[in-house]
Amino acid sequence: MYLKKINLVNYKNFDATTFEFNVKINCFVGNNGVGKTNVLDAIYHLAFTKGYFNSVAIQNIQHHKEFFVIEGVFDIKEKDELINCSVKKGQKKVVKRNGKEYEKLSEHIGLIPVVIISPNDTNLITEGSEVRRKFMDSVIAQSDKAYLQDLISYNKVLTQRNSLLKYFAVNHTFDALNIDIYNKQLINFGVKIHHKRTMFTKEFIPIFEKRHQHISNANEKVRFLYKSPLEKGNFEELLHKSLEKDRVLQYTSVGVHRDDLLYTIEGYPIKKFGSQGQQKTYLIALKLAEFDFVKSQSNKTPILLLDDIFDKLDEERVSKIIDLVNEDGFGQIFITDTHVERTENIIKKTKQSYKIFELE
Repeated sequence: MYLKKINLVNYKNFDATTFEFNVKINCFVGNNGVGKTNVLDAIYHLAFTKGYFNSVAIQNIQHHKEFFVIEGVFDIKEKDELINCSVKKGQKKVVKRNGKEYEKLSEHIGLIPVVIISPNDTNLITEGSEVRRKFMDSVIAQSDKAYLQDLISYNKVLTQRNSLLKYFAVNHTFDALNIDIYNKQLINFGVKIHHKRTMFTKEFIPIFEKRHQHISNANEKVRFLYKSPLEKGNFEELLHKSLEKDRVLQYTSVGVHRDDLLYTIEGYPIKKFGSQGQQKTYLIALKLAEFDFVKSQSNKTPILLLDDIFDKLDEERVSKIIDLVNEDGFGQIFITDTHVERTENIIKKTKQSYKIFELE
């Protein structure tokens, strides 16, 4: 599977632009602010129906314009697939496959597997648990539509339960029957989500550790742990015990929406005790493991997006990544960089076909 070409209309800084791509390596080079990352974000948009760097669709419309359109032609199993994503101010987002509009955007997820490695990935270490849950969910959902639907349903019920708790507080009332209805639905979806996240981490951890050993020359011992309130007991009992607390807080304080991933190096949290280099290595291993996992689960080779990584890594780590690119297991790759000569020198070492786009 690979992306043949992409058309951008009023998308971020692009008025009307078309790019035709190499089947293997494509590089976007130029100064900061010329739109290199925007092209990668557009590709990500076609896969996930939203941007990686800004998921608020309307904010991706070019200034003083009313809409944007992203259109991509993908070769999937030697058949052309036309994917169109458009947003118009005041209207809902529209995603089409070969001219037919999806009724639900979630139906599209998984058709085009994409993995991105970006400086923004530091959020996975530095930010709160929500960012790490989203990472875990996006990896699982690319090859498991049932999981994605359970997740959407769980979040919908969670919002409804929280609204009910607020209503109780404002109106000084309480209805145990109504709460119980939402509890049963939360338990139904939450238990399934917890089970799949547990299974995911069991499969993912060995893949991640193998990738990390390669990049770091096996110099460091890293771990990746899944933490969930559901480990502390039966979900129904947890909801019952936390009810009075939830009524005071006016939101649901237990459930899989409080899950987290714990990253450690040599037994200590990497956020506090890992150097910048160690954190970068950890994140790259994490994303390459995502690539391996999605590929094995979906039987499709994901498109790999590498945003500005040559500028952020030392020469040894860059050479490790280039070694990986030369492996047969990788498909189409998109790279952004600020230096034309550096990019070309690095890419030539891969002995793969490539195309360089200089943006101004």
